[in-house]
Amino acid sequence: MIAEELANRLREVIINGLWIANTNYRKELSDLSFEDANTKIGSLNTIAALTQHIHYYISGILQVFNGGSLDIKDKYSFDFPEVTSQQSWEIIIEKLFDDTEKFALIVETIPESKLNEFFVDEKYGSYRRNIEAMIEHSYYHLGQIVLIKKLISNE
Repeated sequence: MIAEELANRLREVIINGLWIANTNYRKELSDLSFEDANTKIGSLNTIAALTQHIHYYISGILQVFNGGSLDIKDKYSFDFPEVTSQQSWEIIIEKLFDDTEKFALIVETIPESKLNEFFVDEKYGSYRRNIEAMIEHSYYHLGQIVLIKKLISNE
């Protein structure tokens, strides 16, 4: 079933997969200190900002899946305070993993006919397109996180 495949692809990039990138967010973030997560390399976003950015979109789409409105806006997708402790960093990444699993569980139950329906409004395309975009967007930023971690370890 397409919905199950989409859910598993999302889990793969965020929670537990190794097939596409040989890593995932959990593997890259779980052993990272909040200091490293906040380390600024040139004009690049920090790992903390990228992590919160991905969670921003997952939680925004999850809100729609749960019957709420679509409130996320690109212009606010990097507006987060600096992470100030290891405890707050761990809460951020656990929330990402928890919300990703909630997202995936809902995706698994979406009937194939609904996957082709418009997501909120015609201008946003279909449910399937938005789910696939979330997966692709997550891989894009996962690659950045991996490279930033390498840059930090070479400082």
